[in-house]
Amino acid sequence: MEALNKALIWITKIAYLNLLWILFTVIGIIVVGIFPATAAAFTIARKWITGDTDIGIFSNFLLAYRQSFKEANILGYVLLLFGYILYLDFLFITLAPNQYVTLLTIPFLFILILFVLTTIYVYPVYVYYDMKVFQTLKSAFFIMLLNPLSTLTMLLGLLGILYILWNFQGLAIFFSMGVICVALMMPAHRAFLKIHKKQNMHIQ
Repeated sequence: MEALNKALIWITKIAYLNLLWILFTVIGIIVVGIFPATAAAFTIARKWITGDTDIGIFSNFLLAYRQSFKEANILGYVLLLFGYILYLDFLFITLAPNQYVTLLTIPFLFILILFVLTTIYVYPVYVYYDMKVFQTLKSAFFIMLLNPLSTLTMLLGLLGILYILWNFQGLAIFFSMGVICVALMMPAHRAFLKIHKKQNMHIQ
């Protein structure tokens, strides 16, 4: 019975976090709300995973939203810009009449995979470390490369959640970004601890 109560409490917390993410995304008229709301949601997930399970969710979410408003938007739109450039490259490769352009398919797919894998680390890195935007992107890239197991876990978890949400779309109101933040933050946190352990060993 106690285990069931704990499970219900966490389901409620994650659903509440998801509703806050939707609310603050809308408050920011989506275009300037979605990225700081995402950063705030990852901040709450980080606190939960590092042991601060009894925090005030709303107050901490609001604080993180305000503090990250500028940099989270810059970070988000830099990622969107890279994504848009890759989209244009995709159109060029698929629509160009020159058959030799197809030789670019393999390098394009390689870059695309690196971009996607780096992107899933970006907000966990951003809320975990005190870094500027381009430092965050660089760190996310190298942490992704150095932790293949955590990266694979994050990717499979994300794909699994997206598959479930695609088939049960009504769940998205309560269990989309909240679940994604926790699912990505857990293996990312393990990767960060692994890096810290290696750094401490080198210092000693």
